[in-house]
Amino acid sequence: MRTVGLASLIGAGLLIVAFGCSKGEKPPAGTAAAPQPAAAPSSDSRGGATITGEVKLVGTAPANPAIDMSEEPKCKADYTTSPHEQIVVVNRNGALSDVFVYVKTGLPADAKYAAPTTPVVIDQKGCMYHPRVFGIMVGQPLRIVNSDPLLHNIKAMGKNNRPFNISQPAAGMTTERTFTAREVMLPFECNVHGWMHAFVGVLPYSFFSTTGEDGRFTIKDLPAGTYTIEAWQERYGTQTAAVTVEGSETKTVDFTYTAKTGR
Repeated sequence: MRTVGLASLIGAGLLIVAFGCSKGEKPPAGTAAAPQPAAAPSSDSRGGATITGEVKLVGTAPANPAIDMSEEPKCKADYTTSPHEQIVVVNRNGALSDVFVYVKTGLPADAKYAAPTTPVVIDQKGCMYHPRVFGIMVGQPLRIVNSDPLLHNIKAMGKNNRPFNISQPAAGMTTERTFTAREVMLPFECNVHGWMHAFVGVLPYSFFSTTGEDGRFTIKDLPAGTYTIEAWQERYGTQTAAVTVEGSETKTVDFTYTAKTGR
């Protein structure tokens, strides 16, 4: 009995010693440490810089074509004067509306940006698309609304994205779609009303803006870097500018288009 008890005590002591040594033990010199898991890539590579500016038209703006809505009295009733296509829209100071301005190049190739779950809305009202020019992220929902009490269809003529053609015969109808690839610009049209046009810039990030009535745009939350900023206008095409930003600074870049005759 005494021999068995001594053996048990010796075994227990060895276990205590082994545990105590292993708890704070360091690997011998020359032994590689266990590999650590790689850091997860950033899900939203943003910064604090801002690029802002104004887009103007120099010269006399061309007359936008009039729209004959005589066969659509329900739409015509929405207008107090004869409606026109909104191809070139300027204010008295020459500020140009509906210009899509975006970061074309310069972002890190491995940057990732999460698409918002909040949809961008395009409405068919008064036999026009609202807005006419806008931006959306890849994967972000596009909500298509018909506010008119008549048939509309929205035809997306994508090249990088799959085209679609949706009919909405009654007011209050909504449909949602998403885009899967970058495309600037992707046009929309209506086969029922040939004057209805809209354009969307589809990008994998949210560094874009569309000028309003004051001709101004703002692109926020940019990481430090040098970027090519592109402005796109339906009639006058594109212009580019190089801009470098650091930290949380704001840089200004303006674009000027020159009016030209003819459509």
